[in-house]
Amino acid sequence: MKDKLYKIGNRTKDWLKKFVKGLRNYVKHNALFITFVLTTLLEACFLRFFTVKNYTAISPILADFAVILLVGSFAYFFKPKNRFKYLMVWSIIFTATCLINSAYYSNYVSFTSFSLLATSVQIFGVGDALNTIIEVKDFSYILGPIILIIVNLKLKNTSYYDYANTKKKSRIIFLKTLLVSAISLGFFMSTVTGTDISRLYKQWNREYVVMKFGIYIYQSNDLVASLKPQISPLFGYDKAAKEFREYYDEYSNEKKENKYTNKYKGKNVIVIHAESIQNFLLDTKINGKDLTPNLKRLASEGLYFSNFYAQESVGTSSDSEFTFNTSLLPASNGTVFVSYWDREYVSTPILLKEKGYYTFSMHANKGNFWNREVVHKQLGYDKFYNYTTDYEINDEDIIGLGLNDKSFFKQSTEKISKINEKHDNWYGVLLMLTNHTPFTGLEDITDLDLTYKYTKTNEETGEKEEVVNDYLKDTTLGNYFTTAHYADEALGEFVNELDEAGLLDNTVLVIYGDHDAKIKRSEYNRYYNYNPETDSKYNSDDPNYKEYTKYDYELNRKVPFIIWTKDNQEKKEITDVMGMYDILPTLGNMLGISSPYALGHDMFSNDDHFVVFPNGNWVTNKMYYDSQNDEGVLLDQNAVISSDYIDNYTKRAEAEVNVSNNIIVHDLIKKTKESKKVLKENKNG
Repeated sequence: MKDKLYKIGNRTKDWLKKFVKGLRNYVKHNALFITFVLTTLLEACFLRFFTVKNYTAISPILADFAVILLVGSFAYFFKPKNRFKYLMVWSIIFTATCLINSAYYSNYVSFTSFSLLATSVQIFGVGDALNTIIEVKDFSYILGPIILIIVNLKLKNTSYYDYANTKKKSRIIFLKTLLVSAISLGFFMSTVTGTDISRLYKQWNREYVVMKFGIYIYQSNDLVASLKPQISPLFGYDKAAKEFREYYDEYSNEKKENKYTNKYKGKNVIVIHAESIQNFLLDTKINGKDLTPNLKRLASEGLYFSNFYAQESVGTSSDSEFTFNTSLLPASNGTVFVSYWDREYVSTPILLKEKGYYTFSMHANKGNFWNREVVHKQLGYDKFYNYTTDYEINDEDIIGLGLNDKSFFKQSTEKISKINEKHDNWYGVLLMLTNHTPFTGLEDITDLDLTYKYTKTNEETGEKEEVVNDYLKDTTLGNYFTTAHYADEALGEFVNELDEAGLLDNTVLVIYGDHDAKIKRSEYNRYYNYNPETDSKYNSDDPNYKEYTKYDYELNRKVPFIIWTKDNQEKKEITDVMGMYDILPTLGNMLGISSPYALGHDMFSNDDHFVVFPNGNWVTNKMYYDSQNDEGVLLDQNAVISSDYIDNYTKRAEAEVNVSNNIIVHDLIKKTKESKKVLKENKNG
């Protein structure tokens, strides 16, 4: 046994000696490559140290390391004396990536994008402005190339470059380096979740992407995302233009007058983008009290569209903003706000500006979130007030992603008062924020009591005792109720503040939920089938059990849409199905504006109520249809649905999705205007 252990020990020693010798030999003959890897990796850590602060996190280090090895491995295809040139080029590229992002983050608390480079240049300015852009810390990134140059000069004075690897040896080192890169990437991918991948694809929360994927994967992914809008328009334009013409010939949206035409023409408008507010909240009571009493009151006092859908896609809030403003659907790939922001659109702010309105938007989040600081200008807003530049921020006022709704509304009222003094007519959109996922940070702030209290008889003593069941605690739905209740309180206070400031006298208040809360169906199923007195869910065979199907879930995603005025109120609930893209035609008819490219319809001049979702599913007053699974559910139990009915609406759904995407990708509105201008000039000539 001792002999066996002795032999194992000797073998281990021999293996260690060989490993150490091999490692020394590798370092000796690959010093330049190792320097490149270490300095480039260090730069990425510096960047996260100066920005998102997670410089010791393993996941981004593994991701950056894998990318650096992958790029650097190709140096072994060059002769030893030429490897420095290859590595130096990439060292400069990586350094520039870190330096530019560091400077951009210092000024705008975000990371830059290839699609925003032109905008970044305009924002940064030139000349003297560079003194405020580049900080001392940013010079730390240029140490990488400098160190690489110094190491190269020292190696030239040795026999390092005299060592000439054969092609075979270089190929082996290349493959081994590639293998280590793949292993590192494999370890990294084991830490990634589906949500992480989704966020990488969306590219909307850049800080999170850099924190999880590292700067080099972020920038590589951003390059691909930035190229898509440039490449896509090069293919299929003729077909897209043909479909565009045919669609508007077949589904012409001719403006028809009704009793609401010009009803609010000349009035000021305040639009509330109600973050994650769903329609069912208005009918929800907790311990006998309304969860959202202010929204419920406003809905009962104005025009309330109770069968309204948001139509958003991966762009969530930004998609809703886009569809609300343009009556187009979100892009089929990526998001308009990130990938197609530079197209020409016909929007509500642009149309109202033509009527002499001053237009503005306000948000309690950072200006670069969803690229709003760029897109809002493109959509026609004269001014975008945001968290980064326009609001006073105290630590106690920060909840979730930014300034809490109450402080946001209070400060916004002051700004609107000043706008009202300068302009006869104005149109403003205020984006709420506190009711944003993950719905936390308000547990000790609101007065909402989610506990269920009841009295039961103690079996042993026979005495009655009060029992408190906190059955919604630590659930996403419970947290959502808390933040939604707070948002409703903030909205109620805002309406009062506007009234006290005299800003409601000639103003239309418009409120819309931007999208549903994205809470799992299982949580709703538990909520609707929960017996808090037994602290358990009803069984499926219990008479109190209510099956919460996937269609119940889809239909429950409805959000509120309310048009309210202080005076001349018209109390009416509209139950016809409506989509976000119907707002521009409906509200526009009241304000005296219209878009020839609107996909939606004026709700009061349209008998064919139909809403298509970006995935091709659709809903009418009679049924909801799932085009993905070729199945649906009746909403009108007395309706008789034929195959032609389904085929016709499915065809229309496909046409709307396609024409909207073609308008976005191929910039068809701009090109159509240019074509008409040329035809007019030729005719006049």
